[in-house]
Amino acid sequence: MRREWLAWTTFLLVEAAMALNFLYAPNLAPGEQVHPLSQHLFYIHVGAAWNAAVAFTVVFVASIAYLRSRDLKWDLWAAASAEIGVVFTAVTLLTGTIWAKAAWGVWWTWDPKLTTTLILWFLFVAYLLIRESVTSPDTRAVYSAVLGIVAFLDVPVVFLAARWWSSIHPVVITGQGFLMPPSMVLTMVTGFVAFTFLYCYWLWHRTALARVERRLSELRARRREDI
Repeated sequence: MRREWLAWTTFLLVEAAMALNFLYAPNLAPGEQVHPLSQHLFYIHVGAAWNAAVAFTVVFVASIAYLRSRDLKWDLWAAASAEIGVVFTAVTLLTGTIWAKAAWGVWWTWDPKLTTTLILWFLFVAYLLIRESVTSPDTRAVYSAVLGIVAFLDVPVVFLAARWWSSIHPVVITGQGFLMPPSMVLTMVTGFVAFTFLYCYWLWHRTALARVERRLSELRARRREDI
């Protein structure tokens, strides 16, 4: 019942976010001189970026919990969240490059925020590759936990990059609030919430699948021992 409630809530929120994005939000931000439709990528871009940070924060917390308890359930949560975070980061980079072409005239520039985001993506891709290359569950969990903690340190760097260094990446939230009209704020916040529910729903299913995969691996190992 809880899973069905989460599924329907996620579906309705995503539909509401898309409707606000394409039917309610303005085609151009104040003072913007780019292709009008590029503005609609902004809401997907920001929602994906936010949930990439949420996903990698879960990896960080679950990795610490595993190293303290050595309970493999935390390793499953960390691995599942890392997979989802990599997808959200890829969406962030893809939508960001399309928007950059419209706004800056180039597909890519080595802006601090873009560069640190790309590094973050590579770090967690390496995290997933390490998991695939190590067969021992306990050894894999330790290596993954250490890398997950280290890789997470780039998350606050990505968030603060536009403030720490000279950056052409726009800053939409300051100490004075949102630098956008109310219609854009509503659309962005709805996208935040919708993507967060999508992340939670995805994480729930991925961890359930991971538990099944671990159980099958244990059964195969026992069968090999019996033979």
